[in-house]
Amino acid sequence: MMAKLFTPYTIKDVTFKNRIVMSPMCMHSSDESGEVKNFHLTHYTARALGQAGLIFTETLVIDADGLIGPGDLGIWDDFHIKGLKNLVDQIHEFGAKAGAQIGHAGRLTKKEGVTPIGPSPIPFSKDTLTPIEMTKEDIQHMILNFKEAARRAKEADFDVLEVHTAHGYLLNEFLSPLSNQRTDEYGGTLENRYRIVKEVIEAVKTEWDGPLFVRISSTDYAEGGNTPETFVEYAKMMKEQGVDLVDCSSGGIAPVKVDSYPNYQVPAAEKIRKKVQIATGAVGLIKTGRQAEEILRNDRADLVFIGREILKNPFWARSAAEELGTDIEVPVQYTRYGSQWLKS
Repeated sequence: MMAKLFTPYTIKDVTFKNRIVMSPMCMHSSDESGEVKNFHLTHYTARALGQAGLIFTETLVIDADGLIGPGDLGIWDDFHIKGLKNLVDQIHEFGAKAGAQIGHAGRLTKKEGVTPIGPSPIPFSKDTLTPIEMTKEDIQHMILNFKEAARRAKEADFDVLEVHTAHGYLLNEFLSPLSNQRTDEYGGTLENRYRIVKEVIEAVKTEWDGPLFVRISSTDYAEGGNTPETFVEYAKMMKEQGVDLVDCSSGGIAPVKVDSYPNYQVPAAEKIRKKVQIATGAVGLIKTGRQAEEILRNDRADLVFIGREILKNPFWARSAAEELGTDIEVPVQYTRYGSQWLKS
């Protein structure tokens, strides 16, 4: 019997050959240009060769002043499209789909000489800079940046677009009452805190008609912050806007120590999936094929996002298949008779 982990999954007209997703993970391996380098071509293509169904790049930054860290890949200029398309083409060559996560670091930006921005002048911690409160004009400019990033992702032939609203970065800062204490229409109530995300999604959808994911931090792990119940409400709004899948991570808005353990974020994906009736992605210390299969068999999520383990082992999919007793297609060069086939 085929393990569910290795069954195809279709969103809109895009089919992933299995349910394994390489999670977006910062590599900080470009330079000030934000351009795709040889490292990225090797790094991401290796995971496609390793048979993951969907490969997400690290966050593609929508503004040169919104870097998560030095060397982030960029999507803030048309200059980036050529390199990104080359990367996507190589991912496609080895049978995987390509996902672009777009975002802005907000008050956590680490670009030297740049004063960070955010919804309110509240620093992340006593050791970080106090951000400048964004004006309404700043907000509209940022929404335009997301829209243009979506256009560039489409021109680069990505299959999936994900809006990054997690991990303490800009859109997450608007969603959380810990970092958003505005008194205008972008702060206060849950609906108002969601407003910028709503407007970003609306803008993105004018350029992007493919599968649309949103990554969330399903809890702030801090008193007075967002909880999984809060994100059930946010997910309802996302569903109404036509979001196809909610990618359920957690944390990042407050400097707190998180007690992490295998599958520790899966309950949030399960809660949102069942209460909102929207597809979800599970992420967080999912190490083995058996863990991933349990999540899918028990209808706790629809896709499984693999992070650290796929960094350690680009062929995690093959290891998981062996663990689950499932035969999957592998590159012919890596089979016993590959060399004979290549000579024929």
